[in-house]
Amino acid sequence: MKKGLFITFEGNEGSGKTTVLHRVVEMFKKEYIDIFITREPGGNKIAEEIRNVILDNKNTEMDSKTEALLYAAARRQHLVQTVTPLLNEGKIVISDRYIDSSLAYQGYARGVGIDDVYKINMFATDNCLPQLTLFFDIDPDTGLERIAENSQREVNRLDNEQIEFHRRVHMGYMLLVDKFKDRFVIVDASKDIETVTQQVYQILKDYILKKWTDC
Repeated sequence: MKKGLFITFEGNEGSGKTTVLHRVVEMFKKEYIDIFITREPGGNKIAEEIRNVILDNKNTEMDSKTEALLYAAARRQHLVQTVTPLLNEGKIVISDRYIDSSLAYQGYARGVGIDDVYKINMFATDNCLPQLTLFFDIDPDTGLERIAENSQREVNRLDNEQIEFHRRVHMGYMLLVDKFKDRFVIVDASKDIETVTQQVYQILKDYILKKWTDC
């Protein structure tokens, strides 16, 4: 049996990663490569319920450490109930956000501390990190402009933060790209959706073929 592959997509709000993820997976289906898509926070019933609490626009008074702990709790449930069983079956799993989101948003942008949030999540996930992370790099101002223009997109509590918060998130991600350069690949998300989709498709295809050939 081939080993399962755990891949994550990360990026600021409005980076287009979710749209690209679904487009790319449809392309792989035509080649009979089955990829399981999931997301964070969420991915199963309990984790989705925690997601609703975290992202509810009414919960503006939520403490930063409470937020970080809720994300870790949702992640734990997501991992043990959804991700790990699929990986044990040799599946390819791509998650729309994972640990790096907590490190950038709560660890850096909220000021909780990247190292502290990392420790919380290593406990929650039994030290499970993705093998490959694609970071959709876009200027935060541009990302928020995209959100404003997309009437069909869910607008959550994080979208409503001030621009300075989103700039700190981006800076946090750049620190992570440097810290975990062995698994991060940067995608220029400022380009048009077709160009980004083709770029991501090629990155994933090359990676999947190499990893499965090495098995």
